[in-house]
Amino acid sequence: MIEKTRTGGQVLVDALLLHAVDTVFCVPGESFLGALDAMYDKRERLRVFSARHEAGALNMAEAYGKLTGKPGIAFVTRGPGAMHGAVGVHTAAQDSTPLVLFIGQVKRAHMGREAFQEMDFVKVFSPMAKWVVQVTDPAAIPDTVAEAFAAALSGRRGPVVVVMPEDVQTQSVTVADSLPEPIAHAAPTVADMTKLRALLLAAHRPLMVVGGSGWSDKARDDLTHFAERFDLATATAWRRKDRFDNTHRCYVGDMGLAIDPNLARRVTEADLILAVGARLDDNTTSGYTLLSPPRPVQKLVHVYPGPEELGRVYQPELAILADPGPFAAMAAALTPPDMILPWAEWRAEARADYETFIAPRHCPGSVDLAKIFSELPERLPPDTIITNGAGTYTAWHHRYFLHEKFGTYLGPTSGAMGYGVPAAIAAKAVHPKRTVIALAGDGCFSMSAMELATAKQYGLAIVVLVINNGLFGSIRMHQERHYPGRTIATGLVNPDFAALARSFGGHGESVRSTAEFWPALERCLKSGQPAVIDIHIDPEAIMPHTTLSAIRTKALRTPQ
Repeated sequence: MIEKTRTGGQVLVDALLLHAVDTVFCVPGESFLGALDAMYDKRERLRVFSARHEAGALNMAEAYGKLTGKPGIAFVTRGPGAMHGAVGVHTAAQDSTPLVLFIGQVKRAHMGREAFQEMDFVKVFSPMAKWVVQVTDPAAIPDTVAEAFAAALSGRRGPVVVVMPEDVQTQSVTVADSLPEPIAHAAPTVADMTKLRALLLAAHRPLMVVGGSGWSDKARDDLTHFAERFDLATATAWRRKDRFDNTHRCYVGDMGLAIDPNLARRVTEADLILAVGARLDDNTTSGYTLLSPPRPVQKLVHVYPGPEELGRVYQPELAILADPGPFAAMAAALTPPDMILPWAEWRAEARADYETFIAPRHCPGSVDLAKIFSELPERLPPDTIITNGAGTYTAWHHRYFLHEKFGTYLGPTSGAMGYGVPAAIAAKAVHPKRTVIALAGDGCFSMSAMELATAKQYGLAIVVLVINNGLFGSIRMHQERHYPGRTIATGLVNPDFAALARSFGGHGESVRSTAEFWPALERCLKSGQPAVIDIHIDPEAIMPHTTLSAIRTKALRTPQ
């Protein structure tokens, strides 16, 4: 590559473009003015979205990484900006999402003196990022960016943090660009696949669990072909519902909070668990009870791209170091035996149980969330993207909304509140012609409602469904379960969310019955504006399978 004289900020932006970056999310700060100025010169090639809060910017970048498979890129300023954005780094870590965060830092001459907003970001972010580096020489920027992208995309994907003092960005340097580093993707060996086939054919009740990151349409198609040929009962891990077609005959449900009791029973009854891409975390395994560490009763085949994860919690019968794509391609080529497989009936029964589980059950109040979420897939395009944050309201989506296509769901396995709205903004930025629906509880929405201004500013017509029960619902539920009748700090007094949406220049609707919801949704979709539907529900409708009163009553009858 030819050496060129540029400022550090220009070197950085050129490096991003060389790595095919087309979108950056940020909240502008004085500590990266040099980088911002360089972005101005490349504004025809680089879209820069300015969020209203660093948590929003990082959640947008993380959602971008989930949706595209490329590292999401975010810039924040030092001190408060970095700390606000830390939630997105944590989500990227727990969700195995490629992300590169650039943090502006004080001038090199001021470092170590606790200058204005100075922090030791290497110490702060090292526990949750794959790599944290502070660049003190602008000549090192090209190699550092190349290494950052390679780290974010290699093995188990995740976040990388690059810290850049402000004067590094303004200093001129003569340096050549660095080409992107090739990413090596782990693949199974022939011996791995031979042993997997033997374990499958020796099983009577095999169950495949699909999750994690690094997937593509082709990888999912290949895995579906494998499941069909071997007639495998297939479940998805916590908040990974779009990893397998939920309408497929082999799909038997998602493993997570409020799991179908029949599916939970089948996990424990299985004699072989094939986990592909899933970490088998505590939410997927119901607190490590469905599979007991360190050596599960079920034989475990664990397919995962990061060697550090294989054997860390569970000791598998067979550990396969592989990315989802290469594994799925080789699995699709496996030849099933020329016979009726002994688990065919077990798989069919599991699917029948799932179909019974997702049959709508009426919930308390005049708004029937079961009916709404079970009918939404029929009323929306099949490539609609659904996002959500955290809260009991998500259980209605997990249970009743069926995802057919890959890349249609963005939810934080980290359980981060406030994620849904910024994630929806990123999704609409990536796919402007697709319908994007953000789900949020009233508490969850209040943590990122300001990003409606971002959606309006950039013309991103997302629709937010606010499930409004006047509570921090999850915590109220846990209070009633563990300290019945002793509720504190979980009640909410909310604004008029529909009016709030209109104040941002968007469209707002308020509904108090199921019948009112559908025309309100249609008006929102036709408005061409960021839109909010404030859905007032009965606080009793806390979860699809129970009510707040039932939880309290059961707790009062149970000796503490």
